[in-house]
Amino acid sequence: MADRLSPLDVSFLYLESPTTAMHVGGVAIFAAPADGVDIDALVRLINTRVGAVRRYRQKVRWVPGRLANPVWVDDPDFDLGYHVRRSALPRPGTEAQLRELVARIMARHLDRSRPLWELYLVEGLVGNRFAILTKTHHAMVDGVSAVDIGQLILDASPAPGPGPGRPADPDPAAFDDRPPAREPSGLRLVAGAVTDLFSKPTEVLDTLRGGAHDAHALAVRTAGTLGGLLAATRTAVRPPPPTPLNVPIGAARRYGMARTELDDYKRVRKAHGGTVNDVVLATVAGALRGWMLTRGEAVTTRATLRAMVPVSVRSDAQAGQLGNRISAYFVDLPVGEPDPVMRLHQVRHAMSGHKEAGQSVGAEAIVALSGFAPPTLHALGARVAAGFTRRLFNLVVSNVPGPQFPLYAAGAPMLAAFPVVPLAKGQAVSVGLTSYNGGVFYGLNGDRDAMPDIDVLAALLEESLAELVGTVR
Repeated sequence: MADRLSPLDVSFLYLESPTTAMHVGGVAIFAAPADGVDIDALVRLINTRVGAVRRYRQKVRWVPGRLANPVWVDDPDFDLGYHVRRSALPRPGTEAQLRELVARIMARHLDRSRPLWELYLVEGLVGNRFAILTKTHHAMVDGVSAVDIGQLILDASPAPGPGPGRPADPDPAAFDDRPPAREPSGLRLVAGAVTDLFSKPTEVLDTLRGGAHDAHALAVRTAGTLGGLLAATRTAVRPPPPTPLNVPIGAARRYGMARTELDDYKRVRKAHGGTVNDVVLATVAGALRGWMLTRGEAVTTRATLRAMVPVSVRSDAQAGQLGNRISAYFVDLPVGEPDPVMRLHQVRHAMSGHKEAGQSVGAEAIVALSGFAPPTLHALGARVAAGFTRRLFNLVVSNVPGPQFPLYAAGAPMLAAFPVVPLAKGQAVSVGLTSYNGGVFYGLNGDRDAMPDIDVLAALLEESLAELVGTVR
């Protein structure tokens, strides 16, 4: 049976444009051991582990005529040396130089004729450190799986483990070093698509209509999807305010980093109630408020910015699987509220209201906009979804938990792990954060022209949390 991409997974391929690359990434920073890091040994470790996972040796093949979703097939010309690359920072090797390198690498699209990932080993970081940058197309993984992908090269002890069985590994069945299977012909792909379509009779009529470009059928389907969306959440009929975050964007990027401590979020949560995620969103709200004020923006007491907060709905049984299982909340961040505790209470109230009303299920209607069958309608559905982003939310805030114990790569301890979340069309910045070993690490991916002050926003995240911590007795 063909390993076919799901409607959500393939939608990320359709959503991609010259200015919106749909790959996720991560920047992990390591301390070199006292006796130095053996770079050649680290490269061998990467080659051994990443090269043994079948998905990393597979590419996307489109079905002729777009009769069905594309499939994953083994790449007979797989070149690991193309995907695993070495780089070095010029002296003095500052983190500012690292952020600039990350921005340039993340701005480039992945080559769709090859497996959709890259890994960079970056040497020369000041303080006897180095970094590993990963870049994986969103069609392969969501935020939770992206952390696991990076951990293919990590161990819970300085001594490298044997492979499968380390913390947070994918399903051991994913480790498969067999020679690549023969790439299927176009005729075989068509035959598989026809078989799949006739096993789902309701999709056959859609396929015929899609092939004939039946505009009426598309309008009915689109209206039905949007109707479900509007019925599930009121945010669509109350558009977010225009802000400096919502402007036409280009292909170039800037990248910002911020470091905070997980215990600080827990202290605030214990003192004022709510969840750690509530404290995170209140911290982001305070930082955005400060950033807008530094720009001279008019910030009234009722001002808000709407965040889309992706939520993984992956079950325990699916924890080791690749692919996407995503829901989302829409949260109005109270950037106009000057009191940090009141901001937290308002965020807490908004989040509890979403959970009680089942808004996360309603938000999945957005997925349906880009999840039409047949695949010939995916491209138009993705354009519709992208066109509604300004009406639905101002920015993405993605919070993915990581392991709370130290990890190592070839004996080198990992000090920090910063995510890179792709930008949506017309949105100048995305906020990602990962908790790891007692720290909470923010990665800000921004448009180069619209966000020249991205480092200001990063610094304000740390200040905003400190302001909340200052309210705790």
